[in-house]
Order: sequence, then C-alpha cells, then structure tokens
Amino acid sequence: MCVRYWPVTLTVSSLTEKQKMEVFMHHCHCKLPNLLSSTLFKALKRSNISSAIHTSPLTSIPSKPTIPPPLVSRLFQPSNYREGQEGGDLTCRSQRLMLQTGLIHLSNPGCFYYLPVALRSMEKLVRLIDEEMHVIGGQKIDMPALCSAELWKKSGRWELMGKEMFRLLDRHNAEYCLGPTHEEAVTELFASQTTISYKKLPLLLYQVTRKFRDEQKPKFGLLRGREFYMKDMYSFDINEEAALHTYHSVCQSYRQIFDRLGLKWVQVEAATGNIGGTLSHEFQLPADIGEDQLLVCGNCGFSANVETVEPGQTECSKCQTGTLTESKGIEVGHTFYLGTKYSQAFKALFVNASNVPAVAEMGCFGLGVTRILAASIEVMSTEDSIRWPGLIAPYQVCVLPPKKGSKANEATLVAEKLAQSLGNSLPNLRGEVVLDDRVQMTIGKRLKDAKILGYPYVVVVGQKALEDQPSFEVICQQSEETMFLSKEGLVDLLSKVETI
Repeated sequence: MCVRYWPVTLTVSSLTEKQKMEVFMHHCHCKLPNLLSSTLFKALKRSNISSAIHTSPLTSIPSKPTIPPPLVSRLFQPSNYREGQEGGDLTCRSQRLMLQTGLIHLSNPGCFYYLPVALRSMEKLVRLIDEEMHVIGGQKIDMPALCSAELWKKSGRWELMGKEMFRLLDRHNAEYCLGPTHEEAVTELFASQTTISYKKLPLLLYQVTRKFRDEQKPKFGLLRGREFYMKDMYSFDINEEAALHTYHSVCQSYRQIFDRLGLKWVQVEAATGNIGGTLSHEFQLPADIGEDQLLVCGNCGFSANVETVEPGQTECSKCQTGTLTESKGIEVGHTFYLGTKYSQAFKALFVNASNVPAVAEMGCFGLGVTRILAASIEVMSTEDSIRWPGLIAPYQVCVLPPKKGSKANEATLVAEKLAQSLGNSLPNLRGEVVLDDRVQMTIGKRLKDAKILGYPYVVVVGQKALEDQPSFEVICQQSEETMFLSKEGLVDLLSKVETI
C-alpha cells in the first residue's frame, strides 16, 4: 500500500511507527474540514490547533540553504606584482601589498578599482561604522555627488576651496562641483524643512559615499587619492551646549570604532581649515609614512597637530611641565564643531520650545573609509604579508586540501566537507570560509599565498585528518601560533571568532 504524502509517495510498510503516526495526523488534518462544521473548523484554525496537528518534521520549514565555500581558483584577484616585481612607483607598504595581492587595481592617477576581496573588507568596515552610528542615533542618507555652485557660493566656499575642487559646467552653462564634502548640501536639505520641532533634535544625518579631490600629486595608493570613500555625518542641535554634547558623543563613537578594529590611535587638537567652526579634532594612526606632524606631551598626554601650536614650541601648554615630542600620523577621522557658520547662511531653522524659529547649531564628522582600510594594512602588516584587523578581514578561514597525487590525497574530500560544514554550521562563519582548491600546487606554495593574503586562520588538511582520531593543523596568522586540533577543538576555536 502506498500513501501520497507531499512531496513524495511513501510505502506504508517502509515507514517507522513514528512516520506512520505523522502520515495519520496529516490525513486527519486534511479530513478535518469534512468531519467538522465549517464554524468549528475555522475556530480550530484561529486557535492554532489545526496548525499544531499539521506540523511535523517531514513538513517543517527548510533551514537556510547550504552554501558551497568560495574557491580560491575562482576569485577575481589578479596578482600583478607578485614574485618580486616592483610595479612602478610603490611608495608605501599598503599600496604595494594591496596591488600585489589583487585588492585594488590602478585606473588612473589617484583612482582605483576596488576588487572583490577588498570590497568585502570595505563593506564590513561600513557595517561596523553603521553599527556605531546607529548607537548614537545616526540616520543614514545619500546625497548627490553633483552639487550646485549656488550652494557653495552661498556659504562663501566656492572660491575658498581652490583647485582641489572638481568643477564643471552642464549643457546650460550652470556651474557644478563634484562634492569633496557636503556641509552646504545637508544644511540646505535641513533648511527646506520649515517646521522641524526642537523635539526632533539632535538630528544626526550621515552617508557613506564617494568623494572627489583634485590632488596635484596623488600618492600612497588609497591613502591620498582623487576619488575615495568617506563617512560624513552632520548634526543639528538646539543650542551650543547640546551641540557640544553631540560632538563629544561622536568622538567617543570614533574611539570605539578604532578600538574594535584593534588599531592604535591618538586624538589630537586640529585646525578647522576651510570647513570652519571653533573646535576640531583629528584621529590619527601613528605611522612613519604619515603626512601629518603631531606633537604629544609625555607628561599629561596632550596631543595636537603641529599646525595648532606656535612654531618651535616644545613646552606643553596644558600642563606647563611636559615636553612635546614630535611624531607622524595618518589622519583617518576629523570632527568639527561648526556652530552656526552654515545654518545661519542657509537659514536652517527649527521651532524651539517657545514655538519660535531658531537657528540650529551644527557639527560635522568625517571618517576616511578607504583610508582606514589602507592605513590599517599600513600599520599592522609586515613588509611581505597583510595583517588585517580581525573584524574586517575579507575571509576569516582558509582551508588547504593536500596536493593532488600526494600520500594524503584521500584527505581532499575531508577538506571540502570541512570547509562547507564550517561555513554553514557556525553562524559567525557563514560565508567566511574559503577553500584553496589549487591542488596542483604544493601545500608550501599555498601556505605562502595564504600568509601574504592574511587570512586570520589557515587550516591545513593532511595525513592526520585520515587517522582514527583526525586532527587538523591550524595556523593563527595574527599570533603566528600553530596548533593541531580535533574537529571539535577546531569548531570550538572558530566559534569564538567575532565577525560583523
């Protein structure tokens, strides 16, 4: 006897007692409309009794589909300068490594293609930034890159910006620029909303988008380009006290971002430049390649960009006793308290508690997304190998099967299953495990590549994986530690990896 039980036809004699009961319950559910009055059946459905009868393992909602691991042989990651080629004017470590490993590709001076592996890392960095911006109430928007000259003339910055601003005319001879920053645009947006209540403030609007700067001599790869990604946030507050509170909360958020990335940073007093305002800080990553000169007090920790102190000053102005020592840094973030510089010009008003229009107090806060990406590689890597901040490593784990034709060749299937199971069974590693399937190459050669690319964890599947108690060689790239772990030990280790 056969019973039709969607999606298959089952032979009753082949079923277990449990399966027979499930079939019986299924048919009971199907017959309920005929056996009961329509009113009673509808009541059962509303109380979920009918659904409970119908539920069974054979008809449960399917879990997420199994995803095969990405294969190294299929990744679009051209290695243009590997094997010792110089590749032209490579003036810093991050630029050389990112070109060598196929993370970026030069398009024209100061402009790059972001290739798949680099883009994965950048998208993770953006997710991290989004998390921290949402904690402080940030709302994400997207503003036009093409900005009208009229906005910039209203703020007085059209001429002030100089030759670094890309300018163009449309077919109607109207003037535009490619936005290097968006203070004018966001203030005009706020000003267009004429009935914003003080109850909606502070309002923090931010975007992550391309910016443009006509650098005379682009250099250092992504550290100083003509086209780059930036996170820029703009705040609107009811008064100066509230605006300064917002200012310091964003600074704290920036510190949290760099801490989560595991980067050594310093927050320094800075000049306001052509952005304007009365208070400004830069977030710097100490590095010899950095273009900013920093002064740090060894006594009280005061720090500043050299632009903000008197020429030749060596005594700390804060504690009066410490000596200022000079170092270099890479600027990766910049914050400004703007006051009413832009809101006054654009009549950016809100309705205060007395139901009277008032001018909003503003701040603006930038993070160089692509610069953070390159700067983290610059400060964390060795001369010949990338080391990523763990959270934004493109892939967390690389599994290496044995070489084809070797004594451990039978472990190839074990490696494939391991890569798939790790990437699907551990929620934190879903999509984070890559399989180096180039089995025509030796383990040594692939290990060298894995070291250069900086996978945080490399798992070598060899002869020991075929033993009665299988074990795997696990290399932790950050600590340079090598361990031999069972499958359970490996899963336990990798389940603790933080991802975003």
